[in-house]
Amino acid sequence: MGLTNNDIFKKLRVAHKLRDDDIVKICALVDFKVSKSELGALFRKEDHPKYMECGDQILRNFLNGLIIHLRGPMPKKENK
Repeated sequence: MGLTNNDIFKKLRVAHKLRDDDIVKICALVDFKVSKSELGALFRKEDHPKYMECGDQILRNFLNGLIIHLRGPMPKKENK
């Protein structure tokens, strides 16, 4: 069936050894607000009543924030 956005998010969280606080800070780097309770719902099992499906927007913003977190901000381009 393939990987869902939730599966990808979980794997990235484990691979980079991130905690909920770290993920909230990473999302804040791209001006995207996510709460710890929302993260808890994303990382639950699918059969749990409080499970929430991870949308494309959440994953996209997390990935963009992760790039900034790992590489640093993009340098400003100089005008010639």
